[in-house]
Amino acid sequence: MMRTALILTLLTSMAAHAAGPVESDLKNDAATPGDITTYGGGYDLQRHSPLKQIDRSNVSRLVPVWNLSLANNYPQEGQPLLIDGVMYETTTDATVALDPLTGKQLWRTPTTLPQDVHAVACCGSHNRGAAAYKGLLFRGTLDAFVIALDMKTGKEVWRQKAADYKDGYSMTGAPLIADGVLITGISGGEYGTRGFIDGWDPATGDKLWRRYTTAAPGEPGGDSWAGAEAYLEGGGPTWLTGSYDPDMNLVFWGTGNGGPWNPTGARKGQNLYICSALAIRPRTGEIVWHYQFSPNDPYDYDGVNELVLAELSIDGKPRKVILQANRNGFFYVLDRATGELLAANPFVDKINWAKGIDLESGLPIDTEMTTMVRNTPEMDAPVDVWPSALGGKNWMPMSYDPNTGLAYANTLNFGYPYRSISETKEPKTMYLGMEFVGFTWPENGMRGYLKAIDPLTGKAKWQVPSELPNFSGVLSTGGGLVFTGRMDGEFAAYDSATGEKLWGFQTGSGITGIPVTWERDGRQYVTIASGIGGVYSLFSGDERLQNIPPGGSLWTFALFNDKK
Repeated sequence: MMRTALILTLLTSMAAHAAGPVESDLKNDAATPGDITTYGGGYDLQRHSPLKQIDRSNVSRLVPVWNLSLANNYPQEGQPLLIDGVMYETTTDATVALDPLTGKQLWRTPTTLPQDVHAVACCGSHNRGAAAYKGLLFRGTLDAFVIALDMKTGKEVWRQKAADYKDGYSMTGAPLIADGVLITGISGGEYGTRGFIDGWDPATGDKLWRRYTTAAPGEPGGDSWAGAEAYLEGGGPTWLTGSYDPDMNLVFWGTGNGGPWNPTGARKGQNLYICSALAIRPRTGEIVWHYQFSPNDPYDYDGVNELVLAELSIDGKPRKVILQANRNGFFYVLDRATGELLAANPFVDKINWAKGIDLESGLPIDTEMTTMVRNTPEMDAPVDVWPSALGGKNWMPMSYDPNTGLAYANTLNFGYPYRSISETKEPKTMYLGMEFVGFTWPENGMRGYLKAIDPLTGKAKWQVPSELPNFSGVLSTGGGLVFTGRMDGEFAAYDSATGEKLWGFQTGSGITGIPVTWERDGRQYVTIASGIGGVYSLFSGDERLQNIPPGGSLWTFALFNDKK
């Protein structure tokens, strides 16, 4: 009888696993190096793997195992998933399933897009990844649909419209499964849209709730908008994936810029909930707490950057915290349960929009320049603002190694000339209220740094300068390595203790993807997508990118085995 019960239990477990990840698989992702079931390699978004077969001593023996063409020239900013022996990768115009050991494509499902949708993708036509749950693979589309595909066949199971791309909306971020709910964000903050987060039934596609991220009159925070209708086009996009604490049952999701950038008109006020971290209940979308990084933001500093969950010792006591390297140039540490500000320090060298962050109020301390910008609807001449609209760090996710206590991030080192102007909202046209004319480059020529950052001080233990800024995600490992990609196409590994470059490989196109590592049959692999594009390519005018060809592909590496 006991034997029969055990067999039934095993069969039930195997059937559930064969059907794709369930709650337990998602919760345990960070501790199961043989698969990658979540965006971020775990609900905490730490992007740190304990795998250590590839380490400082042998990484120089890393060689490509296979390369798969993704058959498009769009930027590749995605992160693959690896589930039940199958790897899944999304692009702007397709979803691909492949054998992770050989790179052989198993199925490819095209995503048909209207041609005019690319006109409202402010910063490149890309897709950053998928979510998986109970046999279904979920992704967003550039024209703001959410679709579910059968993981075995790639066949579309359901499709739901989140918003109308003709109103300026798009969808580029990976979805999140939390407490059995499929959660998605939205892009479009530059087009006079109203941001939101949606909760969906993953089995049917039925919408369960919508949480708008600009507060309406009569709602909490509704009085933080001066104009009666300003919240309707006030921005607050939600285009990067949140993190999730199953024990607290809280999802943490970042919101973006206010619209238009120029805050001197109807957007006067604090403007909740733009540029904020929101703690929400996944079943209802209820906001439990919020913290606003940049109230009344005029500079496009956002708050969407990844909200990494960690445990730090503060005043001699362990605290469950959230870490964010914000685009405004400050590294924030928040209490995970309450949103209390615990630390906020510069992690880039040149910040001139604020003198610092007041720890008591949580508010930035404006410089005279920013006070002037907030109160001048039409500026006669531009002012030089650091960091630029692309921030001290842009969307590319950092990693956090709980063993070293350091965050590893690709940071940016340039400013931009800012001049407020009067502007009228037009369909499919950016609605900024400022004259965007490019960037101010640093005198030393180093436009970016890969940094190892102390979260509590913002100071770098080491930094690696680069003339071309890196726009790839970062992965740290138990082997003492930090992996990231470069815009010139090199995929590289660095010593996590010193920053010394230990290995590099030219992939053939610029890298803006997110590296992952995994293990199969006792062998460790590292995978990265290559394919140039994105916001820096579009707006920098950097002539050094002209000879870097487009073309999306997926690469996987392992240690050279000279015994075969």
